[in-house]
Amino acid sequence: MAEPAAAEPIFNRLCLIGLGLIGSSIARLARERGDIARTLVACDHGVGVAHRLRELDLADIIEVDAAEAVKGCDGVILCTPVGSFAGLMAQIAPHLAAGAVLSDTGSTKGSVLRDIRPLLPKGVHLVPAHPMAGTEHSGPDAGFSTLFQGRYVILTPQPGTPPEAQEKIAELWRRAGAMLENMDAITHDKVVAIVSHLPHLLAFTICSTADDLAQETREQVLKFAASGFRDFTRIASSDVDMWRDIFVNNREALLEMLARFSEDAHALGRAVRWNETQFIEDRIHRGRKIRRSLIELKQA
Repeated sequence: MAEPAAAEPIFNRLCLIGLGLIGSSIARLARERGDIARTLVACDHGVGVAHRLRELDLADIIEVDAAEAVKGCDGVILCTPVGSFAGLMAQIAPHLAAGAVLSDTGSTKGSVLRDIRPLLPKGVHLVPAHPMAGTEHSGPDAGFSTLFQGRYVILTPQPGTPPEAQEKIAELWRRAGAMLENMDAITHDKVVAIVSHLPHLLAFTICSTADDLAQETREQVLKFAASGFRDFTRIASSDVDMWRDIFVNNREALLEMLARFSEDAHALGRAVRWNETQFIEDRIHRGRKIRRSLIELKQA
């Protein structure tokens, strides 16, 4: 039986800007598959990072200058923290090729549209995306090609974007093994505020609270940390720049979810204080139900 024909590369020349966990995982995927781009360009402003990218052989061309990196590319994906997008767009916009598809991997979408659309050159097509995948690790050594398998990628379609441009980014993520979902920016930011951003805020806060305890108590906390606290510390070890930018750029949705959480936490606290066991059991049952749902969806 004849072997199926190899798929044509999606892009002729694809540029990845920012080679942390997400960017380096896309790069590894592209290198392994060979059908993502004929030529892969990797750009990171850190000279040390660029040197490491060469050692890892993560791209055909490695640049530290973003303006130079995007020249002649028919695909560009921004994989840097979302707070960098406005400055980055100012650098690359004059050098983006007509017809190029510009995408991103940012964890907020309102701020991405705010910072990119005003600087988007005519004829360059914006297809925002957010892969719902990650670990607490960062840097070019942290990536792995299977990071996106079985995970959702949320696309935020823009009015007037040609279907073929949208399809290129969708097909990239399909080849990564991801599942696709379309969502408007406001809905996206509210959803990720509760499923991702608020849990990180709580983890950072709990670990800060533990760190502020009197020295003797703090040492006992660390010595006898149970799995629940250890899980919080894993989340709290995430990249500083990325999460600072996420909190600041998804401020409204995050504060809304934090307010709702605070009300619910106070309600549960009152139930504990007044021994309202039925209320407490209801909250525990609901937590177990959410966990079962995640397992059934193969997201846990």
